[in-house]
Amino acid sequence: EEIALQLDVLNNEIAVVLAIDIDVTPPDAVAGIDTRTTASVSTTTLTGIGTLAQTNTLAVARDDIRAGGFVDGGVAFSRKADSSYTGDLDYLGLIATNNFFVQLTGVANLITKGVTGRVWLYRAKADSSTYAALVQSEVLSA
Repeated sequence: EEIALQLDVLNNEIAVVLAIDIDVTPPDAVAGIDTRTTASVSTTTLTGIGTLAQTNTLAVARDDIRAGGFVDGGVAFSRKADSSYTGDLDYLGLIATNNFFVQLTGVANLITKGVTGRVWLYRAKADSSTYAALVQSEVLSA
């Protein structure tokens, strides 16, 4: 899914991302079957879920239910950060193009899954050479 930022590109406006909160719909509990819901937020479009090892991925959330070998719904595992930030934060990432992207996938679920989230950012103006370098870096990392 593409999310438009509506940055003023003629005036070298960028988005400085401070924090991201992603909530994925929990996976289905299916007896004997491992299920998963995973989402990521990135500065460029991706064909699958991004990982934090990729420079264009800003955040990842994942919920798993490990049920292989169990006759009940299995055991749930969740990995995510706090849902709000406090204090002074250094920036998480910079977005120089006019949009960012959210990816979602589910594994072995019975119904469609979804994702919601929140992004804390502020707009800033970069000088011309910095802006050009940021745009080139973002586009080439796609």
